[in-house]
Amino acid sequence: MKTLFNAEGTYAAAPAPVSPDTQAHAVVIGSGFGGLGAAIRLACRGYRVTVLEKLDAPGGRAYVHRQDGFVFDAGPTIITAPWFLEQLWTLCGRRIEDDVTLVPMAPFYRIRFNDGTHFDYYGDKERMRAEILRFSPGDYAGYERFSEYADLCYRLGFEELGAHRLRHAVRPVRRRADAACACAGWRTIHGVVARHIKDPKLRMVFSFHPLLIGGNPFSVTSVYSLINSLERRFGVHWAIGGTGSLVQGLVKLLESRGGSLRLNAEVRADHGRRTRRRAPPASTLASGERLAADIVVSNADSAWTYKHLVEPQHRRHWTDARIERGNYSMSLFVWYFGTNRRFDDVPHHMIMMGPRYKALLHDIFRRKHLSDDFSLYLHRPTATDPSLAPTGCDTFYVLSPVPHLDSGTDWSTMAETYRQRIAAELDRTVLPGFERHVVTSRLTTPVDFRDRLLSYKGAAFGLEPLMTQSAWFRPHNISEDIDRLFFVGASTHPGAGVPGVLMSAQALQTIVPDPHTLRQAV
Repeated sequence: MKTLFNAEGTYAAAPAPVSPDTQAHAVVIGSGFGGLGAAIRLACRGYRVTVLEKLDAPGGRAYVHRQDGFVFDAGPTIITAPWFLEQLWTLCGRRIEDDVTLVPMAPFYRIRFNDGTHFDYYGDKERMRAEILRFSPGDYAGYERFSEYADLCYRLGFEELGAHRLRHAVRPVRRRADAACACAGWRTIHGVVARHIKDPKLRMVFSFHPLLIGGNPFSVTSVYSLINSLERRFGVHWAIGGTGSLVQGLVKLLESRGGSLRLNAEVRADHGRRTRRRAPPASTLASGERLAADIVVSNADSAWTYKHLVEPQHRRHWTDARIERGNYSMSLFVWYFGTNRRFDDVPHHMIMMGPRYKALLHDIFRRKHLSDDFSLYLHRPTATDPSLAPTGCDTFYVLSPVPHLDSGTDWSTMAETYRQRIAAELDRTVLPGFERHVVTSRLTTPVDFRDRLLSYKGAAFGLEPLMTQSAWFRPHNISEDIDRLFFVGASTHPGAGVPGVLMSAQALQTIVPDPHTLRQAV
């Protein structure tokens, strides 16, 4: 079935058009940003594309919850490097402005410290200078040196290598090794920040970014300081209508190229033999339906894909033992709630640092221990976009990084207790008395990441972006084990974040075979 958007922005089913049997068929598993980006690019190359989505609406981690008149974006809430999205519209002969309105954020976010002070993080150089001088005048020169370092990592790690595909070859390995050496990539991002900046609060401000892609600032390679440069160069943006408006726009682009999206279509098995010339792959749905395809692109979690869609005898590289040995990102606990009044002194994006920084992250990433304290990300999109709530109301979500499911936490009993702790902290700090105004509420726990989003161990971002699990060492965009199986999304190269998953879709351009040649060879 193919989905169309009705006037209310919800989804209505319509019959999919019949495509010629002679057209090469690409099946894309998952409709996150990476899956939709890959599907559009494949359709523009001449493939007949079918996207299979397990949920009842597209988006994957960018799913949208609509509840009691409130709109809650489930996943990413900021857009950086918007040209990756613009490219997809251009490929389809359209402009992104025809479907989506992106507005720049200023400040990008507010970082609130446990003592009540805060730092407003801007892209504007003079405003950033003023904020740094307000905290530690002696650190501004060090900040400029760190910015130069971040710019180097951006050039080497993002511009030159990020969108390149990964497959078996010596040259890409050498290029990535050279880039890592030039950026002193063996250092952690917090370690590099600390070399340039002395103030403890400013060290938090300029090292927290890896948490946005599932990494611990005290163990993630310093190459990821490129995020700092990326934001300064191109800004942080919000899509009016929420991230879901981008998902809607991408689905419309796919449909305009003849692609189809099937909802409630969970893939249970992906079949194929380990021979160079073999029958085309196929996907079997939970319903038992079998879809033949010339290529399969998985936007699902790569560890889950290998463990559950590919039989063990066909996996010499990504064996169960190798998957289990990996270090996986943290998970997330998210409380979505709507209030019947506005809190206009709360900005759009606020990061609330707890009383501990390094020790808390050690608990989450290494001890796999759910601590009594936490750091939070408070998202109030109605500060910018009142359309996401009824008139006079506010939409919120508050996110807490937590250990993935290896912690052994029983979220069926802990979820409400943990929510109450978070509510007490919000009431004590930035939202006094807010609970009596809450009129709608919902929770997401690591169990939802495992069972609903099919993420291995409930990890929200796949493998943790350590030096040994980044670039060449991350799961490749082309399967090491199965012919004509490809990967896009957060759990493959180059990694998580909206730019990263869209870059993974772009990387397919050089490794997916030409559909006309492929079909002639079958």
